[in-house]
Amino acid sequence: MAEPLRCSLNISFHFPGAPLLEALDGAAAAGFHTIELLDPFSTDLDDLERELERRGLRLDLFNLPMGDFAAGDRGIAADPERREEFRRGVEQAVALAERLGPTKANGLPGRRIAAMPESAQLALAVEQLGWAADRLSDVGVRVNAELLNPVDAPGMLLRDLAMTEQLVDALDGRVGLLLDIYHLQRTHGELLPTIERTAGITGHIQIADAPGRTEPGSGEINFGNVLAAVAASGYAGLIGCEFRPSAPDIDPFAWMAEVDAVKA
Repeated sequence: MAEPLRCSLNISFHFPGAPLLEALDGAAAAGFHTIELLDPFSTDLDDLERELERRGLRLDLFNLPMGDFAAGDRGIAADPERREEFRRGVEQAVALAERLGPTKANGLPGRRIAAMPESAQLALAVEQLGWAADRLSDVGVRVNAELLNPVDAPGMLLRDLAMTEQLVDALDGRVGLLLDIYHLQRTHGELLPTIERTAGITGHIQIADAPGRTEPGSGEINFGNVLAAVAASGYAGLIGCEFRPSAPDIDPFAWMAEVDAVKA
């Protein structure tokens, strides 16, 4: 009998705007032991380590420093004017990983820079993420790259799957593909063949329904089929629940019983 799929909770999306301690309490109360965190760098590392331990939580995935998220930044790895800022951020990530023991990082290259040839900007993203991958591999963390759909995040360098695969392929296994089912649906669709085709390079999977980035079963995606395809692909890692509940008075994890998934 196949093992159930194991899911972690992205507390940054699930509890938008909530103070960190409140979000950690919410994850623990929901029955999770493993979380994802969009920005762990805005909190004192000693405090974060203590509060995770206090609640019996562990960090699986985090984002490398992204710049000013509120101003629209979604990563800085492909910005030539922020090369050293990115590398300083990677050193912060190394220190975090040594303390908290995550296994994955999401490295977003950021915005497309119109004044720079696209090939040159992609080459810079390959250089920077490759350097980050080598540095973080020393502390047991694998870097992944993710496309962001152009509806929610217009103007990004990695705006489609082909370009994201090009970057991953150029790094020859040093960086994995973060396959976000929500972004993939909003950009391309064709979820089942894509899950099968990219199985060899997929380093992490995140889920949310479309078009509202809400819990599975609340939108247009057939998650029974999607998660069956994930299981058939051989993916053995955690699946990040990166969604917002569609209403305040529902159980946003009721779908797990229907697709043989459990909280990790």
